[in-house]
Amino acid sequence: MTAAKQYNNNSSLAPFYFRSFRFQWSADLGTAWAFEMETIILGWYILDETGSVLLLTIFASLQFLGTLIAPLIGVLGNRIGYRNVLCFLRLVFTLQATVIMILAISNYLSPSYVFAIALIMGIFRPSDLVMRYALIGQTIPAKNLTGAMSINRMTTDSARIAGALAGAGTVAVLGISSAYLIIVILYATSLFLSFGISKLNLNHKSSDTEKYLQNPTSPWRDLKDVFIYAARTPHLLAALIIAFLVNLTAFPLTAGLLPFVAKNIYLTNQAGLGYLAASFAFGAMIGSVILTRIGNGVMSGRMIIIFCSLWYVMLFIFSQFNNLQIGIPILIVTGCVQGLGLVPMSAMLVRTSDKRYSGGILGLRMLAVYGLPIGLLIAGPVITFFGYKTMVAIYSLFGLTSIGLIMWRWHDHLWAKNSPPNLR
Repeated sequence: MTAAKQYNNNSSLAPFYFRSFRFQWSADLGTAWAFEMETIILGWYILDETGSVLLLTIFASLQFLGTLIAPLIGVLGNRIGYRNVLCFLRLVFTLQATVIMILAISNYLSPSYVFAIALIMGIFRPSDLVMRYALIGQTIPAKNLTGAMSINRMTTDSARIAGALAGAGTVAVLGISSAYLIIVILYATSLFLSFGISKLNLNHKSSDTEKYLQNPTSPWRDLKDVFIYAARTPHLLAALIIAFLVNLTAFPLTAGLLPFVAKNIYLTNQAGLGYLAASFAFGAMIGSVILTRIGNGVMSGRMIIIFCSLWYVMLFIFSQFNNLQIGIPILIVTGCVQGLGLVPMSAMLVRTSDKRYSGGILGLRMLAVYGLPIGLLIAGPVITFFGYKTMVAIYSLFGLTSIGLIMWRWHDHLWAKNSPPNLR
């Protein structure tokens, strides 16, 4: 810790002075790369094998089932340690990827097997992000949280770029079995590196684990306390509602539906899908780079309102074109404004919440991701009956209207200079 004490607080690379963060950054990079490769590969596989946009949306929805139990896993992390839970999750990811690889090599892979494994994957995958942010909040000083989370998000976005291109390219050239061999190696390496993450909590004299051992309570009681705390804290409640909103009406357009957009709107192949996915991730990475430079001085509440609104505007613009040369730059800008809106939100949730509930609050943040499968399931029939452009227009208008109402209702808690999210 000697080197850590001598670091420059104002440096954008300050979090790397901490050994734990270096291990976590490397481990998260491998996991994010594998996640993106799997999403691209299996999404295209389902669409190619079945030809159904409805089944594609169902497959994408299955990946987020775990958002329902994310708050409970966050509470579990408070009890037994965030690193222990993270390592367990990455062991599960390694095993499920190995199963798909074996099925692909033996020519037994089918959409039914993919759906079954996606169900298991979906139970655990959302909680990985909860543990990542909780560990950053535990191992990085509070004054560097926004910068650290920006770097972590930048890592994820850069991995999405490489993962999207590598996933599409590897399948096209070598086949799905070779692609999954790479995914298994990435997960296994990530699991190994995760054991290097510190268990110590820099921001507190005693760990949450010790407190729970001294005063044991029911996990369900802890979870209830988290819900009550969030409901009684206006800026946290408003941020969580916005998180659910963007997952319901914004993320479906650039997440689960992207294979449909690439194949049916842009009339391109797997490579084109990779370019579109990488463009959005590249834009988000630009947003994260910006935040690593200015993150410690931003007003998080205002950033959330402004850039989440711009996100809907950019999605509507994107839906008006079907040419890759135009769509790619638009998606880059879309990804950038999305990152500038959501990274400050995550940092604010960690920075301003009571540390007794931080794991549970991040779990609630992940629970908001359940809006994504709901949005996907609604989008499928809407596209079928009314068309893609109409669906995007409806989602964008609903999103902008809702943010306006949230801004009106919680103006003093999100926009005011002296509100908790905007204190620097």
